[in-house]
Amino acid sequence: MKRIAFFQSDLGVGGIQKSIVNLLRNLDTSKVQADLYLTEPGSEWEADLPESVRVIRMKPLPRVYSFLPFDFGKKRVESDPAFRAGFPQDAEYDLAVDFNSYQFSCAMGALSVPAKKRVMWIHNDVAIKLRNEWKYRVLWHFFRGKFKYYDGFVPVSEALIEPFRAMSGITDKPFTVIPNYIDVEEIRRKVNEPVPGFRLDPACFNVAALGRLCHQKGYDIMLDVFAEAHRQRSDLRLYIIGDGPDRRALEEQRDRLGLADAVTFLGSQPNPFAYMDRMDALLSTSRYEGQGMNIMEAMVLGLPVICPKHLEQYIEGLQGTEDLVGALVGAYKMEKCPDDLADYNGQILQRVLSLCGEK
Repeated sequence: MKRIAFFQSDLGVGGIQKSIVNLLRNLDTSKVQADLYLTEPGSEWEADLPESVRVIRMKPLPRVYSFLPFDFGKKRVESDPAFRAGFPQDAEYDLAVDFNSYQFSCAMGALSVPAKKRVMWIHNDVAIKLRNEWKYRVLWHFFRGKFKYYDGFVPVSEALIEPFRAMSGITDKPFTVIPNYIDVEEIRRKVNEPVPGFRLDPACFNVAALGRLCHQKGYDIMLDVFAEAHRQRSDLRLYIIGDGPDRRALEEQRDRLGLADAVTFLGSQPNPFAYMDRMDALLSTSRYEGQGMNIMEAMVLGLPVICPKHLEQYIEGLQGTEDLVGALVGAYKMEKCPDDLADYNGQILQRVLSLCGEK
């Protein structure tokens, strides 16, 4: 039996949170015993973790540590006996995982808990993220000193390796690609749940978009693209599932573009799959990704995906287009071909075991 400690900030709504919950729900409990350390207080959605996963809440570290050179902060925390007292007495692991990869507290947990091996997950194309997000540049400046302490790194797609190497200077550590686990059974279970008050016009071509309403996901680009397509095809309808810091600005953009009757913001939904399954296609216009769980979830539902070419690098077999407007104008209803992702998910679980030395 291999023991793994996962360090994550919280289980609020978000892609990283959804990814770790999917993985923890589906680990082979005959081979793996997992502990989940949560380092920050926060709201939690319906995680429904199995009883085999022990959840350990650590005392939050002061926020100021995120804005200190990592080596300095690490020494200060390690000298505080109260920090190590947050680990249970039986804390001894084959693998410690900094799953969050952004938070100082998650890094300190993964680097301090007794473990034979320590790895950090990589969820995004850090080169593009550094160009696009000044807040991330500030955090990177302070936390980049942590990378040398890990034994290896786990990007969620092959395309993330070279950007990380280039930005971090880390070239002598192994990289193991482990994509996001997609909980197919959960999706299948939830698609038939009712969505009271929600109605689609079957005479329209109904398009879903799913994800956090933030700069990375490119919803501002999406609305401009959709407006141009809608001028050429009035039966197009767009339903945006999700919430985030850009929602108000995006709603104002929608209204300026004259799309109030064609674009609906559904907000964050505990069951997005019941909405998606009723749609005719998924639209994604992300500026960059780590992998793109929404696209994988659409594949499970057999939903056609319309996305730009640059997202192809993050998902094997994905076909994007240079002409999003033309793709929307020319789209038509088709029979859905769901994918059970059996081989995909099976390889993920095997790769997690391989990190612990299990063959």
